[in-house]
Amino acid sequence: MASLAERLTALTFADCSADEVTQLMLDEIVAWGRERGWRVYRRAASVAKLPPPMDKQHSYVDVAFARPEGRPVVIEVDHTDRRRTVDKLLEESAAGRVAIWVRWSSRAIAAPPDPVRLVAVPVTSNRGLHSRRPDLPVPSHSSTDLADAEQPDLF
Repeated sequence: MASLAERLTALTFADCSADEVTQLMLDEIVAWGRERGWRVYRRAASVAKLPPPMDKQHSYVDVAFARPEGRPVVIEVDHTDRRRTVDKLLEESAAGRVAIWVRWSSRAIAAPPDPVRLVAVPVTSNRGLHSRRPDLPVPSHSSTDLADAEQPDLF
């Protein structure tokens, strides 16, 4: 999971809608799983059922991976703190899957209950648009000793 967290925190984008950010993250998650040779299922059927009156139908998870070694992995991506998502991931975990919640937000992100794993991706938000920019290096400064330099007349 550390490699997924590293990959998502390295993702950069600027002035994207919530849907665009979620789609960018889903695309990165799918690529991450494929690079490991896992089978990828987008919008895979969940073990969790929908709430009434649709309780005869199952919910979906954003991405699921079938791995040759190890338990299946299910991932949900959200920018809000939804109790329904936590409940779904807890059910997935109880069914033997590794449940991961990818949360992105400009606000504090609370950890879900165990055994659901969290990948928190902080973003900045401004007027409904979201960005994640790389840390920029500090600009280099002049090596001239200004104490010895003559100050130009600015007027």
